[in-house]
Amino acid sequence: MTQPGPEPHIVAGATSPDVGNASVGELVSHVAQDLSTLMRQELDLAKAEVKQEVTKTAKGAGMLGAAGFAGYMVLLFASIAAWWGLANVMDQGWAALIVTGIWAVIGAVLFVVGRGQLKQVNPKPEQTVETVKEIPETIKGAARS
Repeated sequence: MTQPGPEPHIVAGATSPDVGNASVGELVSHVAQDLSTLMRQELDLAKAEVKQEVTKTAKGAGMLGAAGFAGYMVLLFASIAAWWGLANVMDQGWAALIVTGIWAVIGAVLFVVGRGQLKQVNPKPEQTVETVKEIPETIKGAARS
């Protein structure tokens, strides 16, 4: 049975513990602990990025919904007024069809603009992906030194 070596200690001015007298088991334990901490931090970063994107999506969708309802109320009454106004110079059926066609074009334009807004949302946590890609190189660099 082997005696555990002395605990690693921080050398003044160094950024990592002095592992010169540490056993392999202690080294593996420290690496595993550091990797665990790193993965927890990356997971927290990913959660924060996703939450930020969800918030932007919710705000955009809420604004589109509210604008749609307000627009509906205004357009309903404006459409009725336009229909009645056109009915003074032509048959009511044709007047209603013209007003309906105008709103179909406006609705299509609003749909395209709203869809464009939602396409700007990026659900991929870009910063987390970049830092996770750096982990293997960092580990390789630490193993060499």
